[in-house]
Amino acid sequence: MRLGDDAFLDKKIGEKKSDDLVKTMSAFKLLMDVYKVKEYMACATSAMREAENGAELIKRIKTEGDLILKIVEGAEEANIIYSTHIAERLDLNKNYLYIDVGGGSTELSIFVQGKVEDSKSFPIGTVRMLDNADIPETWDEMHTWIKNHTRIYKNLVGIGTGGNINKLFRLSDEKDGKPLSISKLNEIYSQLNAYSLKERISVLGLNHDRADVIIPASEIYLTVMKWASIKQIYVPKVGMADGIIQVLIDKYLKA
Repeated sequence: MRLGDDAFLDKKIGEKKSDDLVKTMSAFKLLMDVYKVKEYMACATSAMREAENGAELIKRIKTEGDLILKIVEGAEEANIIYSTHIAERLDLNKNYLYIDVGGGSTELSIFVQGKVEDSKSFPIGTVRMLDNADIPETWDEMHTWIKNHTRIYKNLVGIGTGGNINKLFRLSDEKDGKPLSISKLNEIYSQLNAYSLKERISVLGLNHDRADVIIPASEIYLTVMKWASIKQIYVPKVGMADGIIQVLIDKYLKA
């Protein structure tokens, strides 16, 4: 629905998108009723965090759609993604910079010996960039944070999550479990950028809602990797949806 198109520019969700959001959440609730869902989590991220009428919409969704939607802060968003037990897949002899790029924010975390050492959320995302709602000061802040928190680690490796990095990985034809090099990622970005938006859809077969955001997503990943002197990035195919499922499993299905 790209709520960020409204939130990042106007600081509120407009009437049309507000109505569509309520209808969509109501539809999810009806589907859950049909499938007799007993427990769920519904999370809203950066767009709703920044919308002045976010709290008002939460109340409306509860009243009209009978669904509880929670606005999660950047740190909680990162923790939900960590719930996928991503640390268990890491080589404890290596240090990692975890990069999750969304429509409105980028979450960065440093893993040392499988544990989160530092973490920070920045209001830089794909939809925000498309709307020219990102500001130079935020990029400078992210650059400074990366330099200050990564310079003590040698041979830092990247971990990327999100729909765009997953698509970029598939376009690379690398085998699952193998890292994607920054040179290969830059090559794919250059190829994609050589096509128009319509050509990315018609010629390359990208989905309509992926064809535009994949360009700024590539730029964010490449920039972060360059600033952190990262040469390779792993793409474990997990994201917030996986984290939400794992949170529910940990909460309700633990033996």
